[in-house]
Amino acid sequence: MGLFDFFKKKQETPEAHEALDKGLEKTKDGFLSKITKAVVGKSTIDDDVLDNLEEVLVTSDVGVTTTLKIVERIQKRVAKDKYVSTDDLNGLLRDEIQSLLAENNSNDFERLEYGDHKPYVIMVVGVNGVGKTTTIGKLAHQLKEAGNKVVLGAADTFRAAAVDQIKLWGERVDVRVVAQPMGSDPASVAFDTVKSAVSNGDDVAIIDTAGRLHNKVGLMNELTKIKNVMQKVIPGAPHEILLVLDASTGQNAIEQCKQFTEATDVNALALTKLDGTAKGGVVIGISDQFKIPVKYIGVGEKIGDLQLFHKKDFVDSLFK
Repeated sequence: MGLFDFFKKKQETPEAHEALDKGLEKTKDGFLSKITKAVVGKSTIDDDVLDNLEEVLVTSDVGVTTTLKIVERIQKRVAKDKYVSTDDLNGLLRDEIQSLLAENNSNDFERLEYGDHKPYVIMVVGVNGVGKTTTIGKLAHQLKEAGNKVVLGAADTFRAAAVDQIKLWGERVDVRVVAQPMGSDPASVAFDTVKSAVSNGDDVAIIDTAGRLHNKVGLMNELTKIKNVMQKVIPGAPHEILLVLDASTGQNAIEQCKQFTEATDVNALALTKLDGTAKGGVVIGISDQFKIPVKYIGVGEKIGDLQLFHKKDFVDSLFK
């Protein structure tokens, strides 16, 4: 069974759907109650309703650009169908959000294999406090559960706590950790990790990096250096640059995404802490604005609450 077949099988369980529904509760409650208020006293979807809907989406952290796209689509549907009642608004909104997400990044991650890449190298980036280390630990656990040999690289050497956290996760999920003393060159740790992964026959190497959003040039130089040294061992590494964002920060997450995508070739996103916020709409905005696949979402504190992001499941849960 391929790794993502494993994830898909796990996510098709009632427990996984329940975790998703529970994780989106705060977003859903805020979102749907605002929509209900937006149509009070109205029987048809008119300009006032659309204006109110625009406000609902913006205040749910969907983002202005994406909000305008969604409202424009609904406006066209209303004009085409002539008479659309406010009772239909939820269904229309769900359809348009789903189709908007479907236009971005093509397919969900379901049956993706790592192909010829062994070890498959994932470089994880993101600012401190977004749940980066926890995401790495949970991902390592699920990869190991799927039968992969995993190694972690503690390349955030600017904070002793970061190295210690990675080591703790390594012990907790029983995977190897490559680390050096605090203050060591992060690129050196990354080099040692991928070299160790090759010699040990590991399937996946996950490299943590410093969670500092300093000036863009400094960030770019640092991440480029880490990439370059890994490529000396494995041409084409890292195969995945995973940006971890905290959904509860709303528009700040969008700004962080902008900074990191300008600094390095981010090709996958993880949105964490969805269970603790009413700002889950940011997933829609980020997916639309950056055209980078949202690969994982964090919907709870349990070790298995890191899920593959499925657009339809997400939107269905939001409107359930």
